[in-house]
Amino acid sequence: MIDLASIYHRSGDNFCYLQDGDTLHIRIRTKRANVNEIEIIYGDQYEMIDYNWVSHRMMMEKSGTDSLFDYWHCTISNKKRIRYGFIIRDNEQQITYTEKGFFPFVPEDAGYYFCLPYLHQRDVFSPPSWVSTTIWYQIFPERFRNGNSSLNPRDTAPWGQEEPGLWNFFGGDFQGIIDSLDYLSDLGITGIYLTPIFHAKSNHKYDTINYLEVDPQFGDTEMLKKLVNECHSRGIRVMLDAVFNHCGYHFPPFQDVLKNEENSSYKDWFHIHKFPLKENSALNYETFGFYEAMPKFNTANEEVKEYLLHVAKHWITECNIDGWRLDVANEIDHDFWRSFRSVVKELKPDLFILGEVWHDSLPWLRGDQFDSVMNYPLLTKALQFFAYDMISAQQFMEDMTTTLQAYPSTVNNVLFNIIGSHDTPRIIHECSYRKERVKLLFTFLLTYPGTPCIYYGDEIGLGGGSDPGCRKCMPWDTEKHDGKLKEFVKQLIQVRKQSSLLINSGTFFFLSNADSCLAYYAKQEGEILLTVINKSDREAQFQLPFPLRGKKISLLLTEEEYAAESDDLAVILGPYECSILRFNMNYEYIHAR
Repeated sequence: MIDLASIYHRSGDNFCYLQDGDTLHIRIRTKRANVNEIEIIYGDQYEMIDYNWVSHRMMMEKSGTDSLFDYWHCTISNKKRIRYGFIIRDNEQQITYTEKGFFPFVPEDAGYYFCLPYLHQRDVFSPPSWVSTTIWYQIFPERFRNGNSSLNPRDTAPWGQEEPGLWNFFGGDFQGIIDSLDYLSDLGITGIYLTPIFHAKSNHKYDTINYLEVDPQFGDTEMLKKLVNECHSRGIRVMLDAVFNHCGYHFPPFQDVLKNEENSSYKDWFHIHKFPLKENSALNYETFGFYEAMPKFNTANEEVKEYLLHVAKHWITECNIDGWRLDVANEIDHDFWRSFRSVVKELKPDLFILGEVWHDSLPWLRGDQFDSVMNYPLLTKALQFFAYDMISAQQFMEDMTTTLQAYPSTVNNVLFNIIGSHDTPRIIHECSYRKERVKLLFTFLLTYPGTPCIYYGDEIGLGGGSDPGCRKCMPWDTEKHDGKLKEFVKQLIQVRKQSSLLINSGTFFFLSNADSCLAYYAKQEGEILLTVINKSDREAQFQLPFPLRGKKISLLLTEEEYAAESDDLAVILGPYECSILRFNMNYEYIHAR
């Protein structure tokens, strides 16, 4: 029997959304292995013949399975208004699911069905077109490269000769980044994300003193302009970090509040409970976390709002940056972010807005706030599988299916995918310094839907534990690089560049097989990109579930090509090996799967 209680759909968000102005994606969720097929019935609610609703039908495709549910998907084009419902079947039963409930028959009245009154182009989720093909590289400026020692802060340590600490400095700057752009171009990078660069006391710069001044240890505004221009000349985009949730202790308006208390004209810029601001160890104002040096802004205050929006616009106008990454974005009110999007997109329509949200981010991804968020759920699950051996390949695929189905594909295609950042231990550290695991993580990162980001130094095997250990100086002596790992990452980046449109514009599926093999593919029309990963210490064989006799198969990591002589083909992988295959399939076959 069909389990009605497990069936779920709503007309919005990840279950019903516009892919573009003419294409609608519809999903429905059912209990795992409980339903044989689903047929969607749909039509324009006003289209009648002899007072009868004119409807159409289409079989839905199973798009994924997690531990509890099956997910079904279909695409409907060239409709401006639509009513729709689902005809659901198992071996014994057929029911129709509509907005008004479940029926043992197919209602003839369009009024029963789910409704999208009109499909508006303005409602399409529209991140910048360049983002889905970008290969990002995150740089912590203080630790990347010292290019101008005359800018060094007092007591700057020799480069890389001390362990990174909370308060030590090594002198990284803009000139150092400029000097390294050929390295980044050779690696294949097309976007850099810089952690905060504005005047601050700390080495991490998340305690801003002046939002309109570049930190003197990095250079000045002219040097930032030069950096952006040098990047643009190489086809590299530049994204800065906006710390708008809180400021630093030495931010002048906060210092004014400390001095003048109730009489300060800035007292409403912050969340102050009472004066004095501190009594013994108790703080009487809101902060980021419980850090005394990071007072939280009151972004509902119009003066604060106007100031921060001015900052956002200033650096776009002044230096032609390509994106803003928004620190602690989930702790700022939605109204502020709507205003933020409006003003920056008016100034530069293809500016990228990336939010730092570590959990379910759908409330920020409805087209009125962010273009993307940092994909920490991907990082968590990837570590559990590749690094910690906590879950099997099957569990990993099911968990990743759950995360994929949580967002529209338009969002998934631009999620900021990471396997490490300045807030997490180094990826090689997480893998207990087993480089074969790191290679598999990079393979997954660069063949999965979204926009991948590499944390500086991970590509050469730079180690380090939790903050501040993950913020070591980038070594520029190539003797200290893992050259084989770097070349492997470089090769994967080239594969990604060849396949980004297929990965992010097609549909995506996981394939079940042996516990040790992870397999998934992206398909678009008749083309397939298949990745198979053996995360085990023994040889594994993965049977290809496609009739490939006579088809040309390209092995992208070895650059081999051959024609398949049999339909019964398998990929044989040694311990901790992977393979990426590209081939064309019969269009009707892959759409019948």
